[in-house]
Amino acid sequence: MMDKPFAITLDVGSSLANRTGTWRTERAVHVDRMPPCNDACPAGENIQAWLYQAEEGGAGYERAWRKLVEENPFPAIMGRVCYHPCETACNRAQLDEAVGINSVERFLGDHAIDQGWAFDPPAERTGKRVLIVGAGPTGLSAAYHLARLGHEVTIRDAAPLAGGMMRFGIPKYRLSREVLDAEVNRILALGVTLELGHKVTDVVAEQESGGFDAVFLAVGAQVGRHADIPAGEAARVIDAVSLLHGLEVGERPLLGRRVVVYGGGNTAMDAARTAKRLGATDATIVYRRTRDRMPAHDEEVTEAEEEGVLMKWLSTVKHADEGELLLERMELDETGFPRPTGEYERLAADSLILALGQETDLSLVEGVPGVEVDRGVVQVGPDMMTGRPGLFAGGDVVPSQRTVTVGIGHGKRAARQIDGWLRGGRAQAPARHEMATFDMLNTWYYAEAPRSHRRHLALARRRSTFEETVHGLDASTALYEARRCLSCGNCFACDNCYAVCPDNAVLKLSDAPNANVNGYAIDLDYCKGCGMCVSECPSGAIKMVPESP
Repeated sequence: MMDKPFAITLDVGSSLANRTGTWRTERAVHVDRMPPCNDACPAGENIQAWLYQAEEGGAGYERAWRKLVEENPFPAIMGRVCYHPCETACNRAQLDEAVGINSVERFLGDHAIDQGWAFDPPAERTGKRVLIVGAGPTGLSAAYHLARLGHEVTIRDAAPLAGGMMRFGIPKYRLSREVLDAEVNRILALGVTLELGHKVTDVVAEQESGGFDAVFLAVGAQVGRHADIPAGEAARVIDAVSLLHGLEVGERPLLGRRVVVYGGGNTAMDAARTAKRLGATDATIVYRRTRDRMPAHDEEVTEAEEEGVLMKWLSTVKHADEGELLLERMELDETGFPRPTGEYERLAADSLILALGQETDLSLVEGVPGVEVDRGVVQVGPDMMTGRPGLFAGGDVVPSQRTVTVGIGHGKRAARQIDGWLRGGRAQAPARHEMATFDMLNTWYYAEAPRSHRRHLALARRRSTFEETVHGLDASTALYEARRCLSCGNCFACDNCYAVCPDNAVLKLSDAPNANVNGYAIDLDYCKGCGMCVSECPSGAIKMVPESP
């Protein structure tokens, strides 16, 4: 009697009896998708990756910090001043509350300072020299990345201290100067040369006299914008930038008891909150639109109101006299644009602080061939280079949002473009992965976990001192918060695909052919393309693709 064919000698309940034939039309593949938090980060951090390391706690914190600083050298600073668009984009916000990414970042940054962690040594020296004009977040970020790539970097800045607007525009109650100095000094320890009190007035002359192979313009917007407001001779008017800068160098302005701040951005909030700390009994913000149209971030407005700052909406300052201001009421048209009503009122005020935005001093590039300035900013190409070869620009000096986070991202991008140019090529941006959207997740696999919120300094002390307003997380709450991450679009070795496959087609071997980073591979000899692994993956890290012809 002829032996039966091999397949039908098997037990029909065995997965091997279901060996795939030629009918499969789709197959499963493990993928790395783009987490929304990563996509939203202006500094380009791999947030999901460093949160994954932080979930281990202990030794995992250093691995998390080192992964984080591959992209951003300022985690302790960013954990205090970034407005965390990553959290706005976080998928977990649709489940309960967003992961406290910014809080964990601050914890890692502070922990690194406490532990004395240093950056990895830079690459072998290239012999190329780069001049950076400006020691703010953009310039320091570029210096960090260029130094790590092996280039010799010199930063020149007119100020007596490094930090740019992180120091001269952000009050101490938001950013501790000890933290700022620690993270700046860690960059300088890479061999970066910092020359303070050195105002660059002619960028071409500085490059040629110094023998620099490339120059990066990273001057901040540190000139306060003024409005044409008629004022009497005795009226006390100061711009917010000058107020905050003066405080940093030891000047204490005489503002009086009743202070009015004209403007609606974050700088206006800082100026009003600073006035309260300097002894003002009344600090009022005058803004010509309504709160929902205010450019200041909600948390800044909320904290200002908690500290007793008053808001006067739909108003504009028409005239300033000694002891009082003349205000005109405004109304919004159908497009949201404020229009005058012709109705006036008087408001008692000992001083008026203008917080109407900042401009950049670009006199150092006047007349430089190839450099185009339009509407107060330098025009650059996709490679962040101006029309003059070897002269790059970023941060406040180019068209962009003016935040610390954006500046840090610009510094990194510029460094990589400068490095490519110095090596005779051009830096190529990596291909962007498909976005990991909320509908790709199986959120019922995740436990309910309310967010850990940071604590605030007691309100009485907030109003009277420049102590930091917001406290960081401790080790236990940072660990808890990191573990709330859903690992959107990225495998975290949960074994679900391995466990649910009805045909044992998922291999769990670190050395399996074509295995993903966590050691899973699909055995296509047995995969039937049923898609069960895809439908059961918690993080959306597997997808079905058409079978190759």
